[in-house]
Amino acid sequence: MTFKNDLILRAARGEKTERTPVWMMRQAGRVLPEYRAVRSKMGGFKELVETPEFACEVTIQPVDILGVDAAIIFSDILVIPEAMGLRYEMVEAKGPWFEKTVCNAADIRQLKIASGSDLQYVLDAIQLTKKELNGRVPLIGFAGAPWTIFAYMIEGSGSKTFSKAKKFLYTQPEEAHELLQKITNSTINYLKAQVVAGADLLQLFDSWAGILSPEQYTEFSLKYISQICDAVTEVPFTVFAKDAFFARKQMGKLNCNTIGLDWTMDIAESRALIGNDKTLQGNMDPCLLYADYATIKKETEKMLKAFGPTRHIANLGHGLYPDLEKDKVKCFVDTIKEFRF
Repeated sequence: MTFKNDLILRAARGEKTERTPVWMMRQAGRVLPEYRAVRSKMGGFKELVETPEFACEVTIQPVDILGVDAAIIFSDILVIPEAMGLRYEMVEAKGPWFEKTVCNAADIRQLKIASGSDLQYVLDAIQLTKKELNGRVPLIGFAGAPWTIFAYMIEGSGSKTFSKAKKFLYTQPEEAHELLQKITNSTINYLKAQVVAGADLLQLFDSWAGILSPEQYTEFSLKYISQICDAVTEVPFTVFAKDAFFARKQMGKLNCNTIGLDWTMDIAESRALIGNDKTLQGNMDPCLLYADYATIKKETEKMLKAFGPTRHIANLGHGLYPDLEKDKVKCFVDTIKEFRF
């Protein structure tokens, strides 16, 4: 496909770009009144994710309204455990909740390895969105990293410590690896199906990377991320591991194009650790967008200068917060689009 705007694809491949491309995690969300209007028609978050026509509509909204350089399909990382046989609910103002959790080897045996067709509603949403975008910008597909998915499947909900999930690593390490491998195989099938459906880039989110020790992270997370990177090579691939500052050097060796940084990771230090053959993505603190317009512009330009003119995709260091003002988010985007080296 020929794109009207392929900046993000070129940046991911390390090619020269006229300017730095920008998109934001959670760009399709409550920060947009237009999203809230669509959401109000639905029974809940999951219904929106599972209805391709509405998922398509909210995926494209940030392209129209904020002017970002890529769309990311509106979905959720927890569709994978559901496809494997572990249903979840999204409880308003509380987050994900699993009625049944994984406690032992017998529970793991009951789970299946998901195929792409188990998540047909996501694939349908991707196909529909690609058609509607009509080459305006690329479309990003995504999945959760195996450790983060594992943490929810053991814990049953969000947690400050994920102590049940970490206890499982210490008390049932063999079973932990068995479950992580099932999640990994399911994720590979899912991501490959997203590419066939039309995803132009892929991102793996390891949201709970930072709660593991460096040694545990190598054994229970990076090992499986590496398998996914090696298996899914059809399109540019980004790995974003929140708070995994200790793993940046190892991430530089992954078979992927881009490494996402959060705002705690120094840019120059990250470049030195990761190397020059990877694109870096990030890494503005989302809380900057509570500041006044002049501060947003100044700090955003400072970030762009620190990353330099090549091998950078501008983003936040995590997702947009729902109470941010749309116009301040647009100020961040516009500052990046107007900046030239």
